[in-house]
This record gives sequence, structure tokens and C-alpha cells, in this order.
Amino acid sequence: MTFRAVWTDFGGVLTPPVNESFAGFAAQAGAPPAVLWAAMQKVAARYGVDDVMAPLDTPLTTEADWARQVTALVREDTGAEVDLSRLGERWFAGRPANSSWVGTLRKLREQGVFVGLLSNMPPSWDEQWRRMVSPELFDSVVLSYEVGSRKPEAAIFGLAVERCGFPAGECVLVDDMAKNCAGARETGWQAVHFTSSDDAAAELDRQRVGT
Repeated sequence: MTFRAVWTDFGGVLTPPVNESFAGFAAQAGAPPAVLWAAMQKVAARYGVDDVMAPLDTPLTTEADWARQVTALVREDTGAEVDLSRLGERWFAGRPANSSWVGTLRKLREQGVFVGLLSNMPPSWDEQWRRMVSPELFDSVVLSYEVGSRKPEAAIFGLAVERCGFPAGECVLVDDMAKNCAGARETGWQAVHFTSSDDAAAELDRQRVGT
């Protein structure tokens, strides 16, 4: 199948891998990554979700309350004090945009392909992605915290289809999370599981020519 719209993820696709960004964030917060991750999992469970970012990027709570809960759990579990202030700024501190993927998206748009940003994103990340990547790169932007739905839920893919005006079968998601790619396919989309810029670009080329 060929496509007319490409929707790209942000974290882990237009940025370095998520585990690298998280490790840097944990270091700034003052906790080992495993300790901080475990506390985030416990907070997510309180909201009945299994993705540690879901409480923030739908959002189900405020960033301040989330930080309070995670801080308290780290303290209870380890006795350590962590600083989770300035979440967005710290998460992306020193993390450059993926210039290679930006270049691929620019080329696609120049060729007449609709290019959108489709991301699970907490409110405090909004300023950061706009700092790292020009909003002019995208024909449309769909962010989970604005629309109240997140990948891999069907609703957010349906909204993206409305925004671009193309049928689901002519849309392709590029995402570093396999479960998000699976969710896209379940709604009739095509999907490319992002592992590197070169591999993703090559897969899009194959899909465009229908091979």
C-alpha cells in the first residue's frame, strides 16, 4: 500500500532514544533510573494505567501532583530526595533533535506528502518540541494532552484522519513504540516501527512504490 500522509512521533523519533533522555532526566533529578521508573510505575497504577507517562500526557493529573506522588514514593522506598521540577526542560536538556529524520520529513513534504506530528505528550513538553523542531515542518499537530486520547487508542488515530482528510489506509505512523504501531494498524493505518532514521526512510520508500 502507498500513503499520502505520514504522522511522526516525537520522543524517541524526533529526539534521541527515550531511554537516553530518561537516564539524563533521572540523573538531574537525583535518583537511579530504575528507582525513579519504579516510582512512576506505582503512580501510573493508581490511575489504572500501565504506561508510566499516561498520567501526565492525557493528562489524568497535574504535573505538580504527579511530581509530589513520585517524590513521596522514592522517599518511602529509598529515603532519597528527588527534584522533579521543570519536567519538560530537564527531560530534554542537552538532547538535540534528530536532524536526519527532520530532513526526511522535509523532503516528504516537498514531494507533496502530508506530514503531521502525532505524539503522546505532557503539557510541559509542548514548549520543548517547538524549541527543538520548527512547527512549520508539520501540516497538523495532534498531541495527547490537548485531545484527551493517546496512542495506541483508536480515538487519537481517528482524529488524525480527520485532520489530514485522507482515509486511514493512506496514513502511516512512524513510531518507536511497537504497541503504538500495532494500535495504528488495528484502525486501518500503515505503520513503520522506528529503529533508525535510515531504516525508517527506506521503509517509507518501499511503501511508496508499493513493494
